[in-house]
Amino acid sequence: MNRLLKPFVLVVLLLGFYLRADAAEPLRIGVLYWSMNIPGQVAMRKGLEAEAERINRAAARGKGPAITLLPSVAGDGQEAVSRQRLQMRELVRQKPAVIIVQPTDNAALAEPLKEANKAGIPVVAYDQYISGGTLAAYITSDNYQAGYLNGEYLASRVSPHKSLNLVLVEYPYISSTVERVNGFLDALAQYRIPYKILKTYKAVEPVSGRQAAEALLRDFPARGTVDLIFTVNDGGGLAVVDSLDKAGRTEIMVATVDGDPASVQNIRKKRLTVVNSAQFCGPLGAQALTTAYQIAQGKQVARQQLVPVFPITRETMVRYPGWLGPIPQPFTKPWPSRQPQWNGAIRSTPQ
Repeated sequence: MNRLLKPFVLVVLLLGFYLRADAAEPLRIGVLYWSMNIPGQVAMRKGLEAEAERINRAAARGKGPAITLLPSVAGDGQEAVSRQRLQMRELVRQKPAVIIVQPTDNAALAEPLKEANKAGIPVVAYDQYISGGTLAAYITSDNYQAGYLNGEYLASRVSPHKSLNLVLVEYPYISSTVERVNGFLDALAQYRIPYKILKTYKAVEPVSGRQAAEALLRDFPARGTVDLIFTVNDGGGLAVVDSLDKAGRTEIMVATVDGDPASVQNIRKKRLTVVNSAQFCGPLGAQALTTAYQIAQGKQVARQQLVPVFPITRETMVRYPGWLGPIPQPFTKPWPSRQPQWNGAIRSTPQ
């Protein structure tokens, strides 16, 4: 080769190498959100997308690959279940590096999950589980802990000599809300608080919450007939509290889950709600993306990860930083407890 051409060829080869490196495609990560009308879920999305921005800032400095999110929202109501099933099948056809999904229903996504498994696409579920198929990872709040903390706190406030007249506002279609009820009832049993479940209603968002409250007021119109209501989330629970307050039923205590700022205000103002096991929604969403990003790079991850929840009461609310975190340091609970210290560590558990 001509001596004058050798340096030119070398420059061309090096330039081609760098152009190929610069042109590397970002990792494509599909994200299926549930509702943008349930504030806690909106906060989870904010945490997830803030983590995506952090990852891409690091990638711009040469620290790992960048990512591109492919988002879809299922919405609310029964239509959301079938909509999300179609959205997941569409993502499988697009073949992203990983799919992250917040399921609207535990069973409805089993077949799309199996299709993703067959296509070799890892799936990370957060907030709710998928029954059927294989998940690469599952990240959720410690929902059993959420119910248990509520029951434990209530046990310190009620007489063990009188049976509680209890109403449940539940949602038996997803794992998180079922686990919250289980934890709540287990705590009452372990602290030897007698109770009678008068009735159960189904609600997880404002419309069904108002419907549940209307039915409850029709079913139990007299003051003193209901001692305590446990609502599985603030999405429906806030509407229940508002309706009861307007009806003058302020003698009823409410225990709930999520940590919605409006519910925290209800505790502060002594407006029915006495305890709320709050999620760290932002850190939960961020952890889901962090885990998916590690999977996309071929790294090992814990298959199940539990983000702690925080027991907000009038005594502890000064310690709670809000949905977006950060998760506080451990502290001693200001009520009798078999586990006196609250610990904010994310736990990995067998799946």
